[in-house]
Amino acid sequence: MNAFEIRGGKPLSGEIIPQGAKNEALQIISAVLLSSEKITISNIPDIKDVNKLIDLLAALGVSVNRLNDDTYEFEAKDINIDYFQSEEFKKKGGSLRGSIMIVGPLLARFGKAAIPKPGGDKIGRRRLDTHFLGFEKLGAKFTYDAEKHFFNVDATQLQGTYILMDEASVTGTANIVMAAVLAKGTTTIYNAACEPYLQQLCKMLNRMGANISGIGSNLLTIEGVEKLGGTTHRMLPDMIEIGSFIGLAAMTGSEITIKDVCFQELGIIPSVFARLGIKFELRGDDIYIPAQNSYEIDTFIDGSILTISDAPWPGFTPDLLSIVLVTAIQAKGNVLIHQKMFESRLFFVDKLIDMGAQIILCDPHRATVIGLNKQNTLRGIEMTSPDIRAGVSLLIAALSAQGTSVIHNIEQIERGYQHIEKRLKALGADIRRVEASPQGH
Repeated sequence: MNAFEIRGGKPLSGEIIPQGAKNEALQIISAVLLSSEKITISNIPDIKDVNKLIDLLAALGVSVNRLNDDTYEFEAKDINIDYFQSEEFKKKGGSLRGSIMIVGPLLARFGKAAIPKPGGDKIGRRRLDTHFLGFEKLGAKFTYDAEKHFFNVDATQLQGTYILMDEASVTGTANIVMAAVLAKGTTTIYNAACEPYLQQLCKMLNRMGANISGIGSNLLTIEGVEKLGGTTHRMLPDMIEIGSFIGLAAMTGSEITIKDVCFQELGIIPSVFARLGIKFELRGDDIYIPAQNSYEIDTFIDGSILTISDAPWPGFTPDLLSIVLVTAIQAKGNVLIHQKMFESRLFFVDKLIDMGAQIILCDPHRATVIGLNKQNTLRGIEMTSPDIRAGVSLLIAALSAQGTSVIHNIEQIERGYQHIEKRLKALGADIRRVEASPQGH
């Protein structure tokens, strides 16, 4: 197991390019299974979760050709459907939450699929019911083999239907859309997720010959078609990385330019960071953040304490709440962070308190941050990263702290952020990878 050793407390400077969006990648790459023709995808992030999914597709029989660092050509001509029942699939599919995303396309094109119970982050009960209920509405039959922990799905005749989703799940919506594009007749999905990533998927499917309308809204209408063709697609930059770098710049008092951010696709993310008092300007499609000695949290109009909470898009993405929480530690003023969508994402705050942050954890969903206004610096400690986003939040805290921090379990960070240590070093960060002692902390 590796760990990061970080000597913090010094400002960074320079330019950083955000990677392609991880959450978009898992959907877009799964969608190549819908067609037997060539599909070229660029700006693919080089991270574990995505590479595992590409491996899984190759094992299924997709021909995968890497054209350069971030561009791949896929051709799903000869798919081995029996691979599903193999032990190897169980192992590969079970170690990756994103593996659920291949079910929709496979049902649509081949009428059957199997899926091991997925793995992934420990951030509370992430239900998969939404996916399965949607498939059932389209006519799929499920059997769960409790002994083997396998779901077998039969969908020889998918039929378009009206689906009112019980939650606006992004992966659930994506999966149902992919199943519906080849179903007979019209499918209407209400309470659909409308994230930019999902809009990207729908636009790509339309280029392949699908007929999806209502893109960007929570009501999607899909007219089923006979078959889909090839296309080329470029992924958006990762908005979670962009938010992470804004927070990093503020916490460390750094002058940083974040390149090519596709600003119009960031929704309210920039304005939430602006409410923390962080100054930035848009230069072309780059976000320039000047070095700031101090940033002050806004209050509500009546002077009461600001609350920042997550909500389905176009609300504030839950993946950035951990980053906002960390960034608020050194702000002037107070803020209540309310994590509505996942129940154990705030449990990393005890590490921040150990570092000297003033945070009250009210319950599993809410934390009040009392800003230090950079009057007291955090101190470096030894800690372990519980999930991807908390890992990067701890990394930001460590870069702003005096002294040395060690973060264990960095595999969690690397599931979501490509070559993070190399890219931070390029900004002047003092970070290195070390062999971790087996006991961890």
